[in-house]
Parts: sequence; C-alpha cells; structure tokens
Amino acid sequence: MVVVRSFKGLRPKKELAEKMASPPYDVLDSEEAREMAASNSISFLRVVKPEIDLPPETDIYSDLVYEKGAENLKNMIQEGTMIEDPEPYFYFYRQIMGQHSQFGLVATVSAQDYENGLIKKHEFTRPDKEADRVRHIMTQSAQCGPVFLTYPDIKDINCLQTDVCSGEPEVDFVSPDDIRHTLWPVTEPKHIAQIQNTFHQLDSLYVADGHHRSAAGTIVANKRKESNPNHAGNEEYNYFLAVLFPKSHMKIMAYNRAVMDLSGLGTDEFMNLLADKFTVINDASPEPESLGKISMYLDGQWYGLIPKPGSYPESDPVKSIDASILQENLLAPILGIDDPRTNNRIKFVGGIRGTDELEKLVKSGKFKVAFSMYPVSLDQLFAVADSGNVMPPKCTWFEPKLRSGLFVHMI
Repeated sequence: MVVVRSFKGLRPKKELAEKMASPPYDVLDSEEAREMAASNSISFLRVVKPEIDLPPETDIYSDLVYEKGAENLKNMIQEGTMIEDPEPYFYFYRQIMGQHSQFGLVATVSAQDYENGLIKKHEFTRPDKEADRVRHIMTQSAQCGPVFLTYPDIKDINCLQTDVCSGEPEVDFVSPDDIRHTLWPVTEPKHIAQIQNTFHQLDSLYVADGHHRSAAGTIVANKRKESNPNHAGNEEYNYFLAVLFPKSHMKIMAYNRAVMDLSGLGTDEFMNLLADKFTVINDASPEPESLGKISMYLDGQWYGLIPKPGSYPESDPVKSIDASILQENLLAPILGIDDPRTNNRIKFVGGIRGTDELEKLVKSGKFKVAFSMYPVSLDQLFAVADSGNVMPPKCTWFEPKLRSGLFVHMI
C-alpha cells in the first residue's frame, strides 16, 4: 500500500507566484534560461538552472553551480519572497492547456515505496543524470522539481478535489506559453486524513515523467539515512516531491523521430526493404489515426506504414508498442540505428511541436526521413510498468509540463 504524505510547502508569496514560476530545468538549455530570466530577478530558473547567474563558460556540473542555486534559494527565503506553510498540507494543482484540463495532487511520496516497486517506472535512468539531481537536492536541502506521477482514478479523491476546488484558488495565472496554472491548498485536517487514508489503499503509483528525480530522491534518502545516527524513518528526506494525476486527466502526446540519412540506400531500395515488414500507403495523413499505424515523411510526401501480421509479438507489452515495432523492423535493420539512445543520426521531436516540425527538419536537408507516431496510451504504460519492463526510449511526451517554483519540499 502506497504512502502519500502532506508537507510544509515552501511557496512564493501569492502575488509573486506568476513572476517566480518557471519551466522545469530539463526543457530548456542554459542560454534559453539565461535569456528568459534576464529581466526577472526572482525567476525560479535561478534555483533550478543557477548557471545563468555565473559566467557562460562555467561548467554546469561544477560545485559553483550547485552552490549558487542553494544561495539563490536561501536568499528567496530570507527576503520573504518564498514562505514555508505553518503546517503540512496537500495542494490541488490545475493546469489548462487549450481544451485540456488536468488536476493533480501535490504531495510527497515514499522513497521506500520507490525502492520496493510500489512506485513503478517505465524508463531506464542514466547515472550521470541521477548524480546531477542528487547534487542539486543535497546542496540545497530541497526538492525543487516535482515528479509527475499517475494512478487509476479514485472516486473519493476526485470528489474531494471537486469540493476543495470549488472555492477561490490561492494562485491563478497564465504562463507565457498560454497554460493556466491554479493552486488550492488543502488545509482541513479531515481532508488531509482522507487523502492519506484513501491512497494507502492503493497498490501502486506510476512514474509518468521524472524518472531521474525519483531515483535521485531515493538516493538522497539513503544518503541522509546513512549519515544520521538517530534516523527514525519519518524525516522529510525519506519522501520526495510529486504531483499525482488520476489516469483520466492525463494527456500523452506523440514522441516523433527524424533520421539524418538512409544509411547509404537509395529511396527506391529503402522503400523496397521496408515493404517486407510494413504495408505502405501513399498520401497518408501526417498524424496516424490510431495505434498500430505510423506516418513517414520522405521526399516531400507522407506515407502510412502499417506493420504486417506476424512482424512483431502482439502479446508482448513492450515489443507491441509502435516505437518498438519501428525500431526493430526499420530503424535498426534498415537504417542501422541499433541504439537510439546513443546514435547521433536520430533526433527525437516532442509531439507538442507538431508534424510541421518534422517536415521542416527534412526540408532543411539536415534530415532525410521523419516518422510521426500515434501517442502511447496510459493502458500501455501501465502494462509495461506492471510487467517490470521498460518502454523504448523517448516514447511518452506529457503536456502540459509542471511549473517549477510553485511549491518546494525542504528536507
């Protein structure tokens, strides 16, 4: 049974929330962050991407960077721009992007649950990225970037959310990317107890986005435990920051691919080879209509690729995913991309950028062919995680992204 716990949120003064909140650390590079925060002295980018306050030539993994982030967070607290709540609360966090609206519960979750497999993952993590997040958390004694979790809908939680969020929100603003962010603290003791007790009946949670943050939070918990001779198990470092969204609220977008060349093949030879495993349809839609269909942009034309029966194991939760089918039947055997994680001939393009971006890449001459995927379903993600396996790399693109700086967990 999973542990979901309230916490004393460190949050911006409500009139400063809009100005302080920032994109997460991993969706923009240092130069983009430096430009975005140039005229904003309290941008939370100064905490999650603190290299922007150091000379551009500074190594982003140097001690100076992590120490600068800790200094900036400390200054925000001392200056009163961020204030810790007096008691442990939960928070409902709503995001609206176009016609899509999603409500998440801001909470802390157990590092022990992650280690024991009750918080299930579907991606591999990289040690270097884990180490970066560990240093960030340890130096600041704070978790500034929440993990994006999901779970099967719970009627009682949905009803409570509707009740709490019928009142006036404490924070409500539209960010520069036209996404509306709204926050309601859950302060009633009976509601806090209801949330904790209800989630305790749940068998598992699922990592949607933030695998490295989850792993780092668990590593930090173990490090702090080892260094604390009086460890009791209820210390804040035993839990990491998360936002939990019910399955029905989740929006997964496609994660598309573009490849620089045809691995020495001519167009006709390439088309003949892929016809062995795919039925090829001319003049197809740039966006596939359903799972089991892939669109391909080549030489100014969109084609549809439908995997032929027997070309993949339909009962396998991983190998039956469209990205796996594309990888095993086309990218690896025909285009020579054996490991898409390390091969520099392939580019992954988040679905938020649309198929126009794929056409743009190919028309630029830097890429030869592009593939538009149908979004992975939540059922597929759950099935892979439940099986103990991982999905192919770059399969899920979640939107909207969680804003950083609206809530921080001090450890």
